[in-house]
Amino acid sequence: MGKAGAARKLAAAAVYGGGGLSALGAGLYGVLSLEAKLARKTIGEFTGEPPPDASGWYGRGRPGPAFKIALLGDSSAAGYGAERVEETPGAMIAAGLAERANRRVHLREFAVVGAKSSDLGLQIDRALPIEPDVAIILIGANDVTHTVLPSQSVRHLAEGVRRLEEAGVKVVVGTCPDLGTIKPIPPPLKQVARAWSRRLAAAQTIGVLEQGGRTVSLATILGPEFAAAPAVLFGPDQFHPSVDGYRSLAAVLLPSIMAALGLIPDDEAEIEALRGESVLPVVTAAVRAVKTPGTELDGTEVGGSKRGVRGLWVELRHRRHPQATGTAPDEVEEDEAEGDEETTIAAAEPVSEADPV
Repeated sequence: MGKAGAARKLAAAAVYGGGGLSALGAGLYGVLSLEAKLARKTIGEFTGEPPPDASGWYGRGRPGPAFKIALLGDSSAAGYGAERVEETPGAMIAAGLAERANRRVHLREFAVVGAKSSDLGLQIDRALPIEPDVAIILIGANDVTHTVLPSQSVRHLAEGVRRLEEAGVKVVVGTCPDLGTIKPIPPPLKQVARAWSRRLAAAQTIGVLEQGGRTVSLATILGPEFAAAPAVLFGPDQFHPSVDGYRSLAAVLLPSIMAALGLIPDDEAEIEALRGESVLPVVTAAVRAVKTPGTELDGTEVGGSKRGVRGLWVELRHRRHPQATGTAPDEVEEDEAEGDEETTIAAAEPVSEADPV
């Protein structure tokens, strides 16, 4: 089965029910499941302190009202391995948005080390009361290493996106990274992991776009750049990104977050064919996106219609990715604290501290 067909079957299984296992093949899924368990033994259990919480205010002295961001997902969102708050992807995203938008930004972090797609519902329950302008979701790696059926993983993600969009929250999802770049997974099964995670990422993309969200491909953010400098871009466990890796992650997400908030620069308003941008059917775009890190997909219209004979129309974008630099959050200013009490709700209790993803 081709990549497009596999991604379509996984996404259809998530929407309409069914295991979706045939899209991968029971043998291939079983092999990857075994290899994921072996890799997890190599990586080790999570025994350290949780990563610094990046929740807070960013952009002191800039005008308001503040953009409110909810950061959801697993350790890749939480910044597992970072020692200082300014080294986390949340701080880099919030500081970068404040600088580029010239606006105050308030970030609330709900991401939990060890979370799977099935845990998104609880995180969204906690995020909705703060009425965020945009929610950023990074999830999926734990679903792979815990042998969650891909269709179930996509179903939980799509349902979460639907809830957020119905509440008026813009959603940006970083899709499943390319697990073929993870050193604890040895060849030749490294190639199996790459094919499996790319199909999952494509299916995630389809599910998210169908619910009105926007996706950014992270598949090869751990690919050529990380393979060329694993000691720099991977952390000590060779599974999670280092600080430089998180900086690369934040850099590819930030332009799409700005686009979701309507902060698109004038020179990026139109599709640019010279940069490889185009309008495509959703499945074709999803399969193409997983090959290039930072590729953004968002729903659009062609001739006044959101769908063509091959499904949803989407814009495929390659936005410019500025360098991301984090700062520690500001102290809460009294007038903002009084006017935004809903943003100071207590942080979520960890779902699990057993798994470092």
